[in-house]
Amino acid sequence: MFLKQYYLSCLAHASYLIADEQTKTAAVIDPQRDVEQYLDEAESHGWNIRYVFLTHFHADFLAGHLELRDQAGAEICLGSKAKAEYPFKALQDGSTIEFGQVRLSILETPGHTPEGISILVYDLANDAENPHAVLTGDTLFIGDVGRPDLMASIGVTADQLASILYESLHTKLLKIPDETLVYPAHGAGSMCGKNLSSDTVSTMGIQRQYNYALQPMSRDQFIHLVTMDQPEAPEYFGYDAQLNRKERQTLDQAIRKELNPLALEDLLEIQKEPIQILDVRDPADFAGGHMIGSINIGLGGKFATWAGTILSREIPIIVVAEPGREQEAIRRLGRIGFDHVAGYLDGGMEALEPRPDLIKKVVRITVATLTECFATTTPPQVLDVRTKKEWGNGRIDHSMNIPLPHLAKKNAQVPHDQPVVVHCASGYRSSIAVSILEQAGFTNVMDLVGGFEAWVKTSDSPMVTSAANPTCLSAT
Repeated sequence: MFLKQYYLSCLAHASYLIADEQTKTAAVIDPQRDVEQYLDEAESHGWNIRYVFLTHFHADFLAGHLELRDQAGAEICLGSKAKAEYPFKALQDGSTIEFGQVRLSILETPGHTPEGISILVYDLANDAENPHAVLTGDTLFIGDVGRPDLMASIGVTADQLASILYESLHTKLLKIPDETLVYPAHGAGSMCGKNLSSDTVSTMGIQRQYNYALQPMSRDQFIHLVTMDQPEAPEYFGYDAQLNRKERQTLDQAIRKELNPLALEDLLEIQKEPIQILDVRDPADFAGGHMIGSINIGLGGKFATWAGTILSREIPIIVVAEPGREQEAIRRLGRIGFDHVAGYLDGGMEALEPRPDLIKKVVRITVATLTECFATTTPPQVLDVRTKKEWGNGRIDHSMNIPLPHLAKKNAQVPHDQPVVVHCASGYRSSIAVSILEQAGFTNVMDLVGGFEAWVKTSDSPMVTSAANPTCLSAT
Protein backbone atom coordinates (compact mmCIF):
# COMPACT_ATOMS: atom_id res chain seq x y z
CA MET A 1 0.00 0.00 0.00
CA PHE A 2 1.11 3.52 -0.86
CA LEU A 3 -0.28 6.49 1.10
CA LYS A 4 0.87 10.04 0.46
CA GLN A 5 -0.23 13.34 1.97
CA TYR A 6 -0.20 16.53 -0.12
CA TYR A 7 -0.22 19.70 1.96
CA LEU A 8 -1.23 23.05 0.46
CA SER A 9 0.08 25.64 2.92
CA CYS A 10 -1.81 28.67 1.61
CA LEU A 11 -5.13 26.95 2.39
CA ALA A 12 -3.78 24.76 5.22
CA HIS A 13 -5.32 21.87 3.29
CA ALA A 14 -4.27 18.22 3.25
CA SER A 15 -5.28 15.77 0.54
CA TYR A 16 -4.30 12.14 0.06
CA LEU A 17 -3.49 9.54 -2.57
CA ILE A 18 -3.76 5.86 -1.67
CA ALA A 19 -2.65 3.19 -4.13
CA ASP A 20 -2.21 -0.55 -4.37
CA GLU A 21 0.97 -1.65 -6.12
CA GLN A 22 -0.50 -5.03 -7.06
CA THR A 23 -3.61 -3.89 -8.93
CA LYS A 24 -2.23 -0.46 -9.92
CA THR A 25 -5.41 1.09 -8.53
CA ALA A 26 -5.48 4.41 -6.69
CA ALA A 27 -7.92 6.66 -4.85
CA VAL A 28 -7.63 10.36 -4.04
CA ILE A 29 -9.26 11.87 -0.98
CA ASP A 30 -10.28 15.54 -0.65
CA PRO A 31 -8.28 16.77 -3.67
CA GLN A 32 -7.51 20.40 -4.33
CA ARG A 33 -8.96 21.72 -7.58
CA ASP A 34 -5.67 21.74 -9.51
CA VAL A 35 -5.14 18.00 -9.76
CA GLU A 36 -1.92 17.72 -11.78
CA GLN A 37 0.11 16.44 -8.84
CA TYR A 38 -2.17 13.41 -8.36
CA LEU A 39 -2.22 12.66 -12.07
CA ASP A 40 1.56 12.99 -12.32
CA GLU A 41 2.07 10.72 -9.31
CA ALA A 42 -0.24 8.09 -10.75
CA GLU A 43 1.32 8.27 -14.21
CA SER A 44 4.85 7.91 -12.83
CA HIS A 45 3.85 4.63 -11.14
CA GLY A 46 1.46 3.35 -13.78
CA TRP A 47 -1.56 3.66 -11.46
CA ASN A 48 -5.17 4.22 -12.45
CA ILE A 49 -7.07 6.69 -10.23
CA ARG A 50 -10.41 4.90 -10.04
CA TYR A 51 -11.97 6.69 -7.05
CA VAL A 52 -12.13 10.21 -5.69
CA PHE A 53 -13.62 10.79 -2.23
CA LEU A 54 -14.92 13.95 -0.58
CA THR A 55 -15.18 13.51 3.17
CA HIS A 56 -17.74 16.35 3.05
CA PHE A 57 -18.65 19.41 1.00
CA HIS A 58 -15.71 21.64 1.85
CA ALA A 59 -16.43 25.30 2.50
CA ASP A 60 -12.93 26.78 2.31
CA PHE A 61 -11.90 25.52 -1.12
CA LEU A 62 -13.32 24.07 -4.30
CA ALA A 63 -12.39 20.40 -4.51
CA GLY A 64 -11.02 18.64 -7.60
CA HIS A 65 -13.48 15.75 -7.79
CA LEU A 66 -14.93 16.82 -11.13
CA GLU A 67 -11.45 17.39 -12.52
CA LEU A 68 -10.38 13.84 -11.55
CA ARG A 69 -13.62 12.44 -12.88
CA ASP A 70 -13.12 14.12 -16.25
CA GLN A 71 -9.37 13.65 -16.58
CA ALA A 72 -8.84 10.24 -14.94
CA GLY A 73 -12.28 8.65 -15.17
CA ALA A 74 -12.50 8.44 -11.37
CA GLU A 75 -15.80 7.57 -9.69
CA ILE A 76 -16.92 10.21 -7.17
CA CYS A 77 -17.65 8.83 -3.69
CA LEU A 78 -19.61 10.75 -1.04
CA GLY A 79 -21.37 10.04 2.23
CA SER A 80 -24.89 8.63 1.95
CA LYS A 81 -26.46 11.87 3.23
CA ALA A 82 -24.84 13.97 0.51
CA LYS A 83 -26.95 15.61 -2.19
CA ALA A 84 -25.19 16.68 -5.38
CA GLU A 85 -26.00 17.50 -9.01
CA TYR A 86 -23.49 15.00 -10.41
CA PRO A 87 -23.64 11.18 -10.20
CA PHE A 88 -21.79 9.69 -7.22
CA LYS A 89 -21.40 6.50 -5.25
CA ALA A 90 -23.23 6.91 -1.91
CA LEU A 91 -21.35 5.38 1.03
CA GLN A 92 -22.82 4.61 4.44
CA ASP A 93 -21.47 3.19 7.70
CA GLY A 94 -19.64 -0.03 6.95
CA SER A 95 -19.41 0.47 3.18
CA THR A 96 -16.08 -0.79 1.87
CA ILE A 97 -14.07 -0.33 -1.28
CA GLU A 98 -11.27 -2.86 -1.67
CA PHE A 99 -8.52 -3.05 -4.29
CA GLY A 100 -5.60 -5.43 -3.92
CA GLN A 101 -4.05 -5.02 -0.46
CA VAL A 102 -6.04 -1.86 0.31
CA ARG A 103 -9.40 -1.68 2.04
CA LEU A 104 -11.22 1.63 2.59
CA SER A 105 -14.02 1.36 5.13
CA ILE A 106 -16.48 4.16 5.74
CA LEU A 107 -17.58 5.72 9.02
CA GLU A 108 -20.37 8.26 8.77
CA THR A 109 -19.15 11.02 11.09
CA PRO A 110 -21.46 14.04 10.76
CA GLY A 111 -21.08 17.07 12.99
CA HIS A 112 -18.95 19.51 11.06
CA THR A 113 -21.45 18.95 8.25
CA PRO A 114 -24.42 16.58 8.01
CA GLU A 115 -22.86 14.43 5.25
CA GLY A 116 -19.37 14.08 6.76
CA ILE A 117 -17.53 10.76 6.61
CA SER A 118 -14.20 9.41 7.83
CA ILE A 119 -12.29 6.70 6.00
CA LEU A 120 -10.56 3.79 7.72
CA VAL A 121 -7.53 2.69 5.71
CA TYR A 122 -6.44 -0.94 6.02
CA ASP A 123 -3.12 -2.26 4.73
CA LEU A 124 -4.25 -5.84 4.29
CA ALA A 125 -0.74 -7.15 3.70
CA ASN A 126 0.20 -6.15 7.27
CA ASP A 127 -2.99 -6.15 9.35
CA ALA A 128 -6.49 -6.95 8.12
CA GLU A 129 -8.08 -6.38 11.55
CA ASN A 130 -6.80 -2.98 12.67
CA PRO A 131 -6.78 0.14 10.49
CA HIS A 132 -3.42 1.56 9.55
CA ALA A 133 -4.87 5.08 9.35
CA VAL A 134 -8.07 7.06 9.49
CA LEU A 135 -8.70 10.00 7.18
CA THR A 136 -10.92 12.21 9.30
CA GLY A 137 -11.74 15.07 6.94
CA ASP A 138 -12.94 18.00 9.04
CA THR A 139 -14.47 15.85 11.79
CA LEU A 140 -11.25 15.43 13.79
CA PHE A 141 -8.17 17.59 13.46
CA ILE A 142 -4.81 17.38 15.18
CA GLY A 143 -5.57 19.22 18.42
CA ASP A 144 -9.14 20.14 17.55
CA VAL A 145 -12.43 19.07 15.98
CA GLY A 146 -14.40 20.56 13.11
CA ARG A 147 -16.38 23.67 13.87
CA PRO A 148 -20.15 23.02 13.90
CA ASP A 149 -21.33 26.56 13.13
CA LEU A 150 -21.06 26.78 9.32
CA MET A 151 -24.47 25.41 8.36
CA ALA A 152 -26.77 28.11 9.79
CA SER A 153 -27.65 29.27 6.27
CA ILE A 154 -29.45 25.96 5.62
CA GLY A 155 -31.25 25.91 8.94
CA VAL A 156 -28.97 23.66 11.03
CA THR A 157 -27.82 25.29 14.26
CA ALA A 158 -24.34 25.06 15.74
CA ASP A 159 -25.70 23.37 18.86
CA GLN A 160 -27.49 20.72 16.80
CA LEU A 161 -24.38 19.86 14.81
CA ALA A 162 -22.18 19.99 17.91
CA SER A 163 -24.41 17.39 19.55
CA ILE A 164 -24.15 15.19 16.44
CA LEU A 165 -20.38 15.72 16.40
CA TYR A 166 -20.16 14.54 20.01
CA GLU A 167 -21.93 11.35 18.96
CA SER A 168 -19.62 10.80 15.97
CA LEU A 169 -16.52 11.19 18.11
CA HIS A 170 -17.63 9.07 21.05
CA THR A 171 -19.40 6.23 19.27
CA LYS A 172 -17.05 5.92 16.29
CA LEU A 173 -13.71 7.70 16.16
CA LEU A 174 -12.80 7.23 19.82
CA LYS A 175 -13.25 3.49 19.40
CA ILE A 176 -10.36 3.34 16.92
CA PRO A 177 -7.11 1.79 18.28
CA ASP A 178 -4.48 4.10 19.76
CA GLU A 179 -1.83 3.23 17.18
CA THR A 180 -3.99 4.18 14.18
CA LEU A 181 -2.60 7.20 12.34
CA VAL A 182 -4.86 10.25 12.10
CA TYR A 183 -4.77 12.21 8.84
CA PRO A 184 -7.10 15.27 8.79
CA ALA A 185 -8.06 17.53 5.89
CA HIS A 186 -6.67 20.71 7.48
CA GLY A 187 -3.89 22.03 9.70
CA ALA A 188 -2.96 25.23 11.53
CA GLY A 189 -4.21 28.34 9.79
CA SER A 190 -7.48 26.84 8.59
CA MET A 191 -10.70 28.61 9.55
CA CYS A 192 -12.44 25.23 9.88
CA GLY A 193 -11.47 25.05 13.59
CA LYS A 194 -9.99 27.20 16.33
CA ASN A 195 -7.07 25.23 17.80
CA LEU A 196 -5.53 23.27 14.92
CA SER A 197 -1.99 22.01 15.38
CA SER A 198 0.83 22.65 12.93
CA ASP A 199 1.34 18.87 12.90
CA THR A 200 -0.24 17.20 9.88
CA VAL A 201 -0.38 13.64 11.23
CA SER A 202 -0.87 12.11 14.68
CA THR A 203 -2.25 8.94 16.25
CA MET A 204 -5.56 8.25 17.91
CA GLY A 205 -3.73 7.59 21.17
CA ILE A 206 -2.07 11.01 21.16
CA GLN A 207 -5.32 12.73 20.24
CA ARG A 208 -7.20 10.84 22.92
CA GLN A 209 -4.68 12.13 25.46
CA TYR A 210 -4.07 15.72 24.32
CA ASN A 211 -6.91 16.94 22.12
CA TYR A 212 -9.02 19.27 24.29
CA ALA A 213 -12.26 18.25 22.58
CA LEU A 214 -11.72 14.52 23.23
CA GLN A 215 -11.33 14.79 26.99
CA PRO A 216 -14.03 13.25 29.23
CA MET A 217 -16.99 15.62 29.42
CA SER A 218 -20.75 15.67 29.10
CA ARG A 219 -22.49 16.37 25.83
CA ASP A 220 -23.58 19.81 27.09
CA GLN A 221 -20.03 20.68 28.13
CA PHE A 222 -18.77 19.61 24.72
CA ILE A 223 -21.37 21.69 22.89
CA HIS A 224 -20.41 24.77 24.89
CA LEU A 225 -16.70 24.16 24.40
CA VAL A 226 -16.70 23.67 20.63
CA THR A 227 -19.17 26.45 19.79
CA MET A 228 -17.47 29.21 21.79
CA ASP A 229 -14.75 31.52 20.40
CA GLN A 230 -14.78 30.17 16.87
CA PRO A 231 -13.01 32.45 14.37
CA GLU A 232 -15.17 34.44 12.02
CA ALA A 233 -15.84 32.41 8.87
CA PRO A 234 -15.06 34.16 5.56
CA GLU A 235 -18.12 35.03 3.51
CA TYR A 236 -17.12 32.78 0.62
CA PHE A 237 -17.42 29.62 2.72
CA GLY A 238 -21.11 29.15 1.98
CA TYR A 239 -20.47 29.83 -1.71
CA ASP A 240 -17.81 27.14 -1.98
CA ALA A 241 -19.82 24.60 0.00
CA GLN A 242 -22.63 25.00 -2.53
CA LEU A 243 -20.27 24.89 -5.53
CA ASN A 244 -18.84 21.58 -4.31
CA ARG A 245 -22.35 20.13 -4.73
CA LYS A 246 -22.78 21.43 -8.26
CA GLU A 247 -21.85 20.34 -11.74
CA ARG A 248 -19.60 23.19 -12.92
CA GLN A 249 -16.73 23.96 -15.25
CA THR A 250 -13.35 22.47 -14.44
CA LEU A 251 -10.31 24.53 -13.50
CA ASP A 252 -8.60 24.00 -16.86
CA GLN A 253 -11.68 25.28 -18.65
CA ALA A 254 -11.77 28.35 -16.42
CA ILE A 255 -8.07 29.14 -16.83
CA ARG A 256 -8.22 28.88 -20.62
CA LYS A 257 -11.00 31.46 -20.62
CA GLU A 258 -9.47 33.77 -18.01
CA LEU A 259 -5.81 33.84 -19.05
CA ASN A 260 -6.61 36.78 -21.27
CA PRO A 261 -3.92 39.49 -21.73
CA LEU A 262 -5.33 43.01 -21.77
CA ALA A 263 -3.60 46.12 -23.02
CA LEU A 264 -3.97 49.17 -20.78
CA GLU A 265 -6.43 50.69 -23.25
CA ASP A 266 -8.57 47.56 -23.05
CA LEU A 267 -8.53 47.66 -19.25
CA LEU A 268 -9.55 51.32 -19.20
CA GLU A 269 -12.40 50.56 -21.57
CA ILE A 270 -13.56 47.66 -19.42
CA GLN A 271 -13.26 49.91 -16.36
CA LYS A 272 -16.23 51.94 -17.59
CA GLU A 273 -18.27 49.09 -16.12
CA PRO A 274 -17.82 47.88 -12.52
CA ILE A 275 -14.65 45.78 -12.23
CA GLN A 276 -12.23 44.77 -9.50
CA ILE A 277 -8.56 45.46 -10.17
CA LEU A 278 -6.61 42.96 -8.09
CA ASP A 279 -2.91 43.69 -7.56
CA VAL A 280 -1.29 40.45 -6.39
CA ARG A 281 2.22 41.79 -5.84
CA ASP A 282 3.90 41.98 -2.44
CA PRO A 283 2.93 44.92 -0.17
CA ALA A 284 6.28 46.70 -0.63
CA ASP A 285 5.91 46.60 -4.42
CA PHE A 286 2.32 47.77 -4.19
CA ALA A 287 3.40 50.68 -1.98
CA GLY A 288 6.06 51.66 -4.51
CA GLY A 289 3.42 52.25 -7.16
CA HIS A 290 0.05 50.79 -8.07
CA MET A 291 -2.91 51.51 -10.27
CA ILE A 292 -5.37 53.87 -8.63
CA GLY A 293 -8.40 51.98 -7.38
CA SER A 294 -6.73 48.58 -7.19
CA ILE A 295 -6.95 46.21 -4.24
CA ASN A 296 -3.73 44.61 -3.01
CA ILE A 297 -3.85 40.96 -1.96
CA GLY A 298 -0.34 39.57 -2.31
CA LEU A 299 0.40 36.06 -3.53
CA GLY A 300 2.91 35.73 -0.69
CA GLY A 301 0.29 35.40 2.06
CA LYS A 302 -3.05 33.67 2.61
CA PHE A 303 -4.02 34.84 -0.84
CA ALA A 304 -7.05 32.67 -1.58
CA THR A 305 -8.61 33.13 1.85
CA TRP A 306 -8.31 36.91 1.74
CA ALA A 307 -9.40 37.11 -1.88
CA GLY A 308 -12.52 35.16 -0.96
CA THR A 309 -13.11 37.48 1.99
CA ILE A 310 -12.50 40.84 0.32
CA LEU A 311 -13.52 40.44 -3.31
CA SER A 312 -17.02 40.36 -4.73
CA ARG A 313 -18.17 37.11 -6.32
CA GLU A 314 -20.27 39.04 -8.83
CA ILE A 315 -17.96 41.72 -10.28
CA PRO A 316 -15.31 40.76 -12.88
CA ILE A 317 -11.67 40.73 -11.73
CA ILE A 318 -8.68 42.10 -13.62
CA VAL A 319 -5.33 40.83 -12.30
CA VAL A 320 -2.21 42.98 -12.06
CA ALA A 321 0.83 40.79 -11.40
CA GLU A 322 4.53 40.56 -11.95
CA PRO A 323 4.90 39.29 -15.54
CA GLY A 324 4.86 35.51 -15.48
CA ARG A 325 2.75 35.18 -12.31
CA GLU A 326 -0.65 35.89 -13.84
CA GLN A 327 -1.55 32.22 -14.27
CA GLU A 328 -0.58 31.48 -10.68
CA ALA A 329 -2.95 34.17 -9.47
CA ILE A 330 -5.79 32.93 -11.66
CA ARG A 331 -5.18 29.34 -10.60
CA ARG A 332 -5.23 30.25 -6.92
CA LEU A 333 -8.45 32.22 -7.36
CA GLY A 334 -9.84 29.14 -9.07
CA ARG A 335 -9.03 27.07 -5.99
CA ILE A 336 -11.86 28.88 -4.21
CA GLY A 337 -14.17 28.92 -7.22
CA PHE A 338 -13.56 32.55 -8.22
CA ASP A 339 -13.87 31.90 -11.95
CA HIS A 340 -14.91 35.43 -12.89
CA VAL A 341 -11.51 36.77 -13.94
CA ALA A 342 -11.86 38.85 -17.11
CA GLY A 343 -8.12 38.93 -17.81
CA TYR A 344 -4.83 40.41 -16.68
CA LEU A 345 -2.93 43.61 -17.45
CA ASP A 346 -0.38 42.64 -20.07
CA GLY A 347 3.07 43.68 -18.89
CA GLY A 348 1.95 44.41 -15.33
CA MET A 349 2.84 47.81 -13.90
CA GLU A 350 5.20 48.52 -16.78
CA ALA A 351 2.11 49.02 -18.93
CA LEU A 352 1.33 52.10 -16.80
CA GLU A 353 4.63 53.89 -17.41
CA PRO A 354 3.13 56.20 -20.08
CA ARG A 355 0.27 57.06 -17.66
CA PRO A 356 1.74 58.29 -14.34
CA ASP A 357 -1.62 59.94 -13.66
CA LEU A 358 -3.02 56.46 -13.07
CA ILE A 359 -0.38 55.52 -10.48
CA LYS A 360 -0.46 56.07 -6.72
CA LYS A 361 2.08 55.30 -4.00
CA VAL A 362 1.61 54.34 -0.35
CA VAL A 363 3.57 56.09 2.37
CA ARG A 364 5.18 53.49 4.62
CA ILE A 365 6.02 54.66 8.13
CA THR A 366 8.45 53.07 10.58
CA VAL A 367 7.89 52.48 14.28
CA ALA A 368 10.43 55.18 15.14
CA THR A 369 8.67 57.75 12.96
CA LEU A 370 5.26 56.82 14.35
CA THR A 371 6.57 57.27 17.90
CA GLU A 372 7.77 60.75 16.98
CA CYS A 373 4.40 61.56 15.44
CA PHE A 374 2.65 60.82 18.72
CA ALA A 375 4.59 63.68 20.33
CA THR A 376 3.23 66.26 17.86
CA THR A 377 0.13 68.41 18.23
CA THR A 378 -1.58 66.49 15.41
CA PRO A 379 -0.91 62.80 16.08
CA PRO A 380 -2.26 60.27 13.58
CA GLN A 381 -5.13 57.90 14.20
CA VAL A 382 -3.80 54.34 14.43
CA LEU A 383 -6.09 51.78 12.80
CA ASP A 384 -5.51 48.18 13.81
CA VAL A 385 -7.07 45.73 11.33
CA ARG A 386 -6.22 42.55 13.22
CA THR A 387 -8.93 40.38 14.74
CA LYS A 388 -10.71 41.51 17.88
CA LYS A 389 -8.92 38.75 19.80
CA GLU A 390 -5.48 39.86 18.60
CA TRP A 391 -6.28 43.46 19.46
CA GLY A 392 -7.49 42.46 22.92
CA ASN A 393 -4.25 40.58 23.65
CA GLY A 394 -2.12 43.69 23.10
CA ARG A 395 -2.31 46.87 21.06
CA ILE A 396 -0.91 50.31 20.44
CA ASP A 397 -2.39 52.80 22.87
CA HIS A 398 -5.34 54.82 21.58
CA SER A 399 -5.64 52.69 18.47
CA MET A 400 -9.01 51.82 17.01
CA ASN A 401 -9.84 48.32 15.87
CA ILE A 402 -11.78 47.42 12.74
CA PRO A 403 -10.98 43.83 11.73
CA LEU A 404 -10.06 43.67 8.05
CA PRO A 405 -13.14 41.69 6.90
CA HIS A 406 -15.36 44.58 8.10
CA LEU A 407 -13.31 47.54 6.93
CA ALA A 408 -15.07 48.12 3.61
CA LYS A 409 -18.43 48.45 5.36
CA LYS A 410 -17.18 50.30 8.46
CA ASN A 411 -14.62 52.71 7.02
CA ALA A 412 -16.92 55.66 7.80
CA GLN A 413 -15.82 55.21 11.44
CA VAL A 414 -12.25 56.09 10.48
CA PRO A 415 -11.59 59.85 10.74
CA HIS A 416 -11.05 61.70 7.47
CA ASP A 417 -9.67 64.85 9.09
CA GLN A 418 -6.35 63.47 10.37
CA PRO A 419 -3.59 61.15 9.14
CA VAL A 420 -4.33 57.43 9.52
CA VAL A 421 -1.64 54.82 10.18
CA VAL A 422 -2.80 51.29 9.45
CA HIS A 423 -1.22 48.15 10.88
CA CYS A 424 -1.83 44.44 11.31
CA ALA A 425 0.52 41.85 12.78
CA SER A 426 3.28 41.97 10.19
CA GLY A 427 2.18 44.06 7.19
CA TYR A 428 0.24 41.77 4.87
CA ARG A 429 -3.30 42.59 5.98
CA SER A 430 -2.51 46.28 6.47
CA SER A 431 -1.61 46.63 2.79
CA ILE A 432 -5.00 45.19 1.88
CA ALA A 433 -6.59 47.65 4.32
CA VAL A 434 -4.75 50.65 2.88
CA SER A 435 -5.95 49.75 -0.61
CA ILE A 436 -9.53 49.47 0.68
CA LEU A 437 -9.32 52.90 2.34
CA GLU A 438 -7.81 54.45 -0.78
CA GLN A 439 -10.66 53.03 -2.81
CA ALA A 440 -13.07 54.61 -0.32
CA GLY A 441 -11.53 58.05 -0.87
CA PHE A 442 -9.04 58.36 1.99
CA THR A 443 -6.05 60.46 0.90
CA ASN A 444 -3.78 60.53 3.96
CA VAL A 445 -3.22 56.89 4.83
CA MET A 446 0.09 55.29 5.84
CA ASP A 447 1.16 51.69 6.35
CA LEU A 448 3.19 50.76 9.45
CA VAL A 449 6.24 48.78 8.29
CA GLY A 450 6.42 45.44 10.11
CA GLY A 451 3.09 45.97 11.87
CA PHE A 452 2.48 45.24 15.53
CA GLU A 453 5.33 42.74 15.62
CA ALA A 454 7.77 45.55 14.80
CA TRP A 455 6.18 47.77 17.45
CA VAL A 456 6.56 45.12 20.14
CA LYS A 457 10.20 44.46 19.23
CA THR A 458 11.14 48.14 19.53
CA SER A 459 12.35 48.62 23.09
CA ASP A 460 11.63 52.36 23.21
CA SER A 461 7.96 51.94 22.31
CA PRO A 462 6.24 51.90 25.71
CA MET A 463 2.68 52.00 24.41
CA VAL A 464 2.06 48.27 24.10
CA THR A 465 -0.99 47.69 26.27
CA SER A 466 -3.07 44.81 27.53
CA ALA A 467 -6.73 44.11 27.04
CA ALA A 468 -7.46 45.85 30.33
CA ASN A 469 -6.64 49.32 28.97
CA PRO A 470 -9.98 51.15 28.87
CA THR A 471 -8.79 54.11 26.78
CA CYS A 472 -8.49 52.25 23.49
CA LEU A 473 -11.32 52.62 21.03
CA SER A 474 -13.01 49.81 19.22
CA ALA A 475 -14.98 50.21 16.06
CA THR A 476 -16.30 46.67 16.26
